[in-house]
Amino acid sequence: MLYNPSNKSTPNIVIILMDDMGWGDLGVFGQPSKETPNLDTMAAQGMLFPNFYTANPLCSPSRASLLTGRLPVRNGFYTTNAHARNAYTPQEIVGGISKDEILLPQVLKKKGYVNKIIGKWHLGHRAHHLPLEHGFDEWFGAPNCHFGPYNSSDRPNVPVYNNSQMVGRYYEEFGIDKKTGESNLTQIYLEEGLDFIFHQNMAQRPFFLYWAADATHAPVYASKRFLGKSQRGRYGDAVMELDYSVGQMLAWLRALGIDKDTFVFFTSDNGAAVMSGPKQSGSNGPFLCGKETTFEGGMREPAIAWWPGHIPAGTVSQQLGTVMDLFSTSLSLAGLSVPDDRLIDGLDLSPVLHNNTLINRPIFYYRGNEMMAVRVGPYKAHYWTWSNSWEEFNQGINFCPGQEVAGVTTHTQQEHTMQPLIFHLGRDPGEKYPISAGTKEYQDVLSRITAVVEKHKKGLVPGVPQLNMCDMAVMNWAPPGCEKLGKCLKAPKSQPWKCDWPH
Repeated sequence: MLYNPSNKSTPNIVIILMDDMGWGDLGVFGQPSKETPNLDTMAAQGMLFPNFYTANPLCSPSRASLLTGRLPVRNGFYTTNAHARNAYTPQEIVGGISKDEILLPQVLKKKGYVNKIIGKWHLGHRAHHLPLEHGFDEWFGAPNCHFGPYNSSDRPNVPVYNNSQMVGRYYEEFGIDKKTGESNLTQIYLEEGLDFIFHQNMAQRPFFLYWAADATHAPVYASKRFLGKSQRGRYGDAVMELDYSVGQMLAWLRALGIDKDTFVFFTSDNGAAVMSGPKQSGSNGPFLCGKETTFEGGMREPAIAWWPGHIPAGTVSQQLGTVMDLFSTSLSLAGLSVPDDRLIDGLDLSPVLHNNTLINRPIFYYRGNEMMAVRVGPYKAHYWTWSNSWEEFNQGINFCPGQEVAGVTTHTQQEHTMQPLIFHLGRDPGEKYPISAGTKEYQDVLSRITAVVEKHKKGLVPGVPQLNMCDMAVMNWAPPGCEKLGKCLKAPKSQPWKCDWPH
């Protein structure tokens, strides 16, 4: 049976997820060099969300939340090895996305969608965790981050997959020059995306494309055409190439005549990695700190929705949104219901997209197993503060460089549950001036937020933590397809240990 993509109940869905790109990296949000003309145009033709959040200040948990519509503490992408720790999926992680979780592409299949992920997966790299086991029909990309190059006797280079078989490894068949920052990976990902869109359109099948390029994650890279072109150095070069790629994809949808049948959403997995700055990091604009923290710089993301003929052009929505909403919203647009056997944290934002209505909802800021803060309306209450440990800080690792705020950006985990630090993010987006606890404003806000927190905690059933165990034996020694390429490596003996998460 052929599905007609112009049928309004099955619009194509394209989610473009950046890696460590900050809120302040877009010209439309005031980036001074204005080097994102395509994204700025996308915003002018669609809807801009200045109050959009990720579900976690780190890569793997936020990606798990995007695809499940659930907080990491529910979907298992957290650790209980220590309090309030950021954990993700490096090569030695034993866990990954649980078979009990329902991912967006699995539900979209019910309506005949063909699903492809391009780029970084990051939800576990062992065979049973990979994308084709969780609803995706196609994949071109890598399971882990492009750190490296590695010594193949201690740590293998990360494989690049075409569907279920590796086709090479980073720094080998897929080169990244760490010295110059040159790599053609973004171009390869762009061509893969354009090709997929073309073929699904020819076959008249609705499609879901999850385009997750990683060039803005350190070590940042760009192709020769863009290297040295930005006023912002190598990071800016990567942003220019990604901006160009988004422009190419939108132009391609237009050229094929399916722009009015395709919902496109652009955002990032977490805030800019200011600890890698300034050369390898983006900007979080006016917001405090960055990646790995639950301050605004760690979790507020650039976000744009584009759907000509459906989303009113040039709209700015003040809706509080999160990446988890992409799960519920995509299903709603496809005429599907969210799973009813579990708690879904994502909201259906389609009324916002069509009518710019506002839905009242809180934002929860988690770090590992701890709810650190909550936002209700313009107010944000911190129940715990922590930037990073003195141990890391004294080694020169700083999650808030140039932005220390006394009593706020603490280097020990500070509990404020008896008297939360409360900020008005409209007046004070940088979280520098806590509202005085003696004021009527503070008391009124606290009583409102307390009710929200109590309700949330009452209904919280944490998932089984997936990020507790590590083992060198599970690294990418011999991924599927390695025999054909002669790229299999010998794994060491299995010796599992409890992962140490210092951040």
